[in-house]
Amino acid sequence: MQGKIEGIQESIDFIEKNLTRELDIEDIASIAVLSPSYYQRIFGALCGMTVGEYIRARRMTLAAQDLSREDVKVIDIANRYCYDSPDSFAKTFQKFHGITPSQAREAGASLKSFAPLHIKITMEGGTMLDYRIVEKSSFTIFGIRRRFNSDTSYQDIPKFWDEYKEMGANCPVKGTFGICVDVGGKDSDYWIADLYEPGNDIPEECETYQIPESIWAQFVCKGQSTNDLQNLNTRIWSEWLPSLKGYELAGKYNIEVYGSSTDNPKDKETYIWIPLRKI
Repeated sequence: MQGKIEGIQESIDFIEKNLTRELDIEDIASIAVLSPSYYQRIFGALCGMTVGEYIRARRMTLAAQDLSREDVKVIDIANRYCYDSPDSFAKTFQKFHGITPSQAREAGASLKSFAPLHIKITMEGGTMLDYRIVEKSSFTIFGIRRRFNSDTSYQDIPKFWDEYKEMGANCPVKGTFGICVDVGGKDSDYWIADLYEPGNDIPEECETYQIPESIWAQFVCKGQSTNDLQNLNTRIWSEWLPSLKGYELAGKYNIEVYGSSTDNPKDKETYIWIPLRKI
C-alpha cells in the first residue's frame, strides 16, 4: 500500500518542481508507474480534484504571489506559468482569486492560496468492499461512443447517459455496458454498449470494440443513482487499489455492467470490472 501512495506523492512533488514548465499527464503518471488513465482516477479519488484542477490552483497561487511582490508585466507572469495569452491567464486568475491580475498588485488585495498536497493515509476503522476475482475470455461489444476529458468526465458522462435514455426506443443499444477506454493523455472513450454476437448485424450508428481475455476484479453496487456508482468507483481507487497485493492494474479500460431493472430501484445491481494481472 505504502509503495503506491509514495508513487503518487512523488508525482505531486514532480508537478510542484515543474509548475513553470509545460506539464504532460503521461510524464506525471510515469513517475507513479501508472498509465495516464489509471493515474488520473487514483489521483482524483485520493485528492478530491483532477490533476488539471490541482495544477491550475498551484499556478494561480504562485502567480498571485509573484504579482504582489514583483514589478513585472502580467504577460510575463502568464508566460511563466505556461499560458498562451494574457487573456486566458487573466480569466483563470479572476475565476480563482475573484480579482484581476492588475488588482492583485494593489496593497491589501485579498488573494487565495492553495498549498501543495501531501498525501497521508489515516485509518479510522475498517470499511467493507465486496468483490471477486474472475477470469474471462475475450469478448466483443457494439455501441455508441463519445470522447471525454478526465477533468470533466464525472459530470459529462452522466449527461451522455441522459441523452441515451431520451432516445428511448430509437436507441440502437440496450445499454448493458458502460466502458471507459483510455486513448492517451487526458482523453478516454466512453461506450454505451451491448454484447456483440457474431453474425448479427451492427446498427449503422454503432461501432464494435474487442475486450481481450483478462483477469477481472468485479465489484457490486446496489442502487441505480449516479452517486452510488461514483462513490463505489472512488472507494475502489482510493481504498481497495492502494492495498492490493499480488496483482497490478492491466489493460486500458474499466467496465460498468448494468443489471436488469427491479421493482425496487434500491435492489438493482450494477457491477464495476477492473482488469488485473498477477505479479
